[in-house]
Amino acid sequence: MKRRIMKPLQRWLVIIFACSVALQAPAEEKPGQVPTDNERRLLSNIRQMIFEGRRSGEGYFSSDGEQMIFQSEREPGNPFYQIYHMDLGTGDTRRVSPGMGKTTCAWIHPAGDRVLFASTHADPQALAKQQEELDKRAEGQGSRYSWSFDEHYDIYETGLDGNRLRNLTRSPGYDAEGSWSPDGRLIVFASNRQAYTGELSAEDRKRIANDSSYFMDLYLMDADGGNLRRLTATPGYDGGPFFNAQGTRITWRRFSPDGTRAEIWTMNIDGSDKRQLTRLGAMSWAPYFHPSGDYIIFTTNLHGYGNFELYLVDSAGRAAPVRVTETKGFDGLPVFTPDGQRLAWTSKRSASGRPQIFLADWNHGTARKLLGLSDQPDSAISPDARPILGGVPNLNATSPAITTADLRRHLAYLASDALGGRLTGTPGERLASDYVAGVFAGLGLQPAGDMGDWFQTFEFTQGVSLEAGNRLT
Repeated sequence: MKRRIMKPLQRWLVIIFACSVALQAPAEEKPGQVPTDNERRLLSNIRQMIFEGRRSGEGYFSSDGEQMIFQSEREPGNPFYQIYHMDLGTGDTRRVSPGMGKTTCAWIHPAGDRVLFASTHADPQALAKQQEELDKRAEGQGSRYSWSFDEHYDIYETGLDGNRLRNLTRSPGYDAEGSWSPDGRLIVFASNRQAYTGELSAEDRKRIANDSSYFMDLYLMDADGGNLRRLTATPGYDGGPFFNAQGTRITWRRFSPDGTRAEIWTMNIDGSDKRQLTRLGAMSWAPYFHPSGDYIIFTTNLHGYGNFELYLVDSAGRAAPVRVTETKGFDGLPVFTPDGQRLAWTSKRSASGRPQIFLADWNHGTARKLLGLSDQPDSAISPDARPILGGVPNLNATSPAITTADLRRHLAYLASDALGGRLTGTPGERLASDYVAGVFAGLGLQPAGDMGDWFQTFEFTQGVSLEAGNRLT
């Protein structure tokens, strides 16, 4: 098992943690591995929404909850996803993308009159690529599904009838994964355009030929495609961004440079205050805010590559993530209705075993309880004196100098019952690590971890078991 620990950057903090953090290996199940019956508690009235096509996914609701935009493989002569609009009142469905090439990542404008999606239909080789895939499938050799980083992807806007198509990006490289802000004034999206328009080293030129996702970063632009600004600039894939319902923060997934792990992050819409919420050491992606802003739902392969499941994490990353789904197979790409009372997601639990979009009633109160969220204050201590505020250390409670009172304050939190002993791999250990990271950040130190954060990967033995053949003489 792999976990992530802090790089000791300040002597006085190292002394504190040497006194207070015991790195012990508990002989118990890996956190999150044991089924919890949460699916029954959180989801009810589960029903399949989409039946047509080879597969469907990424279903997103309009701001009034009366429309859905989604992608589906169902177009005759085209084996790739196209974008479809559904009136949830009548069930009427129509294609809004051109029907040629690949498409992905659609969104409905808050006004409900137009949609956003990424498409490669302008690629001169679009039809040839379609036929190549069709020929492979006819021979029983169809390509195994994987995310395409086609450099011909651009972001388009069109009306609900598929007319008035307009290219908003017009840049070399992959531009996709876009969504409008709640007020419709901004678009956040992912792009590796820097690798196609900037100067690359010889090493990076080799890298882009093998893995163009390495150069993926997040960008923000005005709704008309102007006033472009870059929000991230780290090695590895930053993608899948969404605004919260208040339009103040963005959540996204950040992959490690080698592409083997991804974690959930949030930041302000100007790119400031970047916070890592998960440290599962797995591939965690497709994060989406609950409209309340209390928590984020996401997909992870913590239970194996063939068993993606949905998890929750509170928006401040104060506690360990909580498992939502427990049905074998793929469950991913979750999204809440605007009122927060239902959840749509893609699942292979269909009768055909093919991934299709499902809908269920959502229990918000139970989700809050499972995450340890409460409407009551953290304690009777005045806000200025609490060591933790909003999930991060409160540096207003300490003085610039190193004092006995401040050392006592840090130790009181790190040794508190809330952290449960800080055994390696437990939620308490993660809370302690997050606390240290927050203190480092508050002091203005620069991170030097594996993923541009404060953490680096190490391996430890969590438990041992005796098998046939073991003996002691």
